[in-house]
Amino acid sequence: MIAFKRSFCCLLLLLGWASIASAQSKPPVIGYYVETETWSDPLEALGTLRADESVTLSATVTDTIAEINFDDGEQVERGRLLVRLEDAEEQALLRAAQAITDERRNASGRASQLQQRNLAARADVEDTQSQLRQAQADAQALEARLENYRIHAPFSGRVGFRDVSVGTLVTPGMALVTLDKLDVMKLDFTVPAVFLERLSAGLSLSATTAAYPDEVFRGDVASIGTRIDPVSRSVSVRAELANPDLKLRPGMLMEVIVQQRVRNTLVLPEAAIQPSGNRHFVMVIQQQENAPRLERREVAIGERRSGEVEVLEGISEGDLVVIHGLQLAREGQEVRILGIADDSTDIRSLLEADR
Repeated sequence: MIAFKRSFCCLLLLLGWASIASAQSKPPVIGYYVETETWSDPLEALGTLRADESVTLSATVTDTIAEINFDDGEQVERGRLLVRLEDAEEQALLRAAQAITDERRNASGRASQLQQRNLAARADVEDTQSQLRQAQADAQALEARLENYRIHAPFSGRVGFRDVSVGTLVTPGMALVTLDKLDVMKLDFTVPAVFLERLSAGLSLSATTAAYPDEVFRGDVASIGTRIDPVSRSVSVRAELANPDLKLRPGMLMEVIVQQRVRNTLVLPEAAIQPSGNRHFVMVIQQQENAPRLERREVAIGERRSGEVEVLEGISEGDLVVIHGLQLAREGQEVRILGIADDSTDIRSLLEADR
C-alpha cells in the first residue's frame, strides 16, 4: 500500500513537471498587425520667419505731427488713417485753387453763352476753357500733395511701437511706425542642392520653435529659389504657415521638417525587426489549429523614423508579427499570445495584465 502511494505521488509530480515544461516551452509574446500607413522621408532644416507683408511707414514731407490714430500693437484695417501731419497751409492753398477753379468755370460758361449768341470769338471761349483746365489741374496737384500729409495703412495688419508724439517734427524718410501682416507667415530656409529633385511646391511641412515647445505649426512649400548658392551649394525655399492666433513673429528661428516623397507603405515598430548582419528578419505568428506557431521571414526595409521602420518586402498587410518576446522566440515554436498591441493598447499594459 505504501509503495502504491509513493508511485501515485511520483506520477503526479511527473505530470506537474510535464505541465510546467509544456507551459515553459510556449514563450509569451505580444503581437502586432502589419498596417499600411502614409510615409514620407523627412528633410530637416532651420528657417527664419517673415511677415506675409511688412512695411515701415515714413513721411515724405517735412512738418510736425498733428494727429496720431493708433496704439502700440493695435490691429488696424487697410486704409485707416494712422498719422496726420500739420497741413493748414496746404489746406488754404487748396481752397484758393478751388476758388480760382470756380471763377474760371463761371468765366468759361459765360464765354460759351456769348459765343452761342455770336457775341464772343471762338478763341476767347477756348482760352477760358484752357484756363479752367489749368485751374483744375492745380487743385488736383494740391489735393495730391495733401495726401503726403496723411499716412494710411496700406494693408490690414498689426502696428508696432509708437515712438513719436504729436508735435514731433518729421522729415522725409523718418520712420514713424511698422506695420506687419501676421495672419500668414513666410518661412525661409535653405536645403542642400542635392535634394532639389525631391522638392516641389505644395509639399507639406511641420515647424517648431523654442517659444512654443509643445506646439507644431504646419504649412506647405510655396516656392523654390531659382538659383543655387555657389558657396554653400544650397537652394532657398519659402513656405507659408497659417498664423490665426498671431503667435508667430517675424525673425523667429524655426526647426523645419519637410515631408518629401509622400507614399503609402507597410510600417512596423523597430522592436519587431531582428537584424542579422546586413539582413533583417521578423517573426510571423501563424495560426495553425488553435496552436500559434512562429515563422521566421526575411524582410527588406526602407527608411526609418522615430521608433518605426518602412518594410518594402517579405510581409503583407494584416500579418501578425511579434514585437515583444523575441529573445525566447524560435522558428516553428508554439507561443502564447498575451495580446495585440495597437494605438489603444501598449506593451506595458498587456504585460501588467498578464501578471
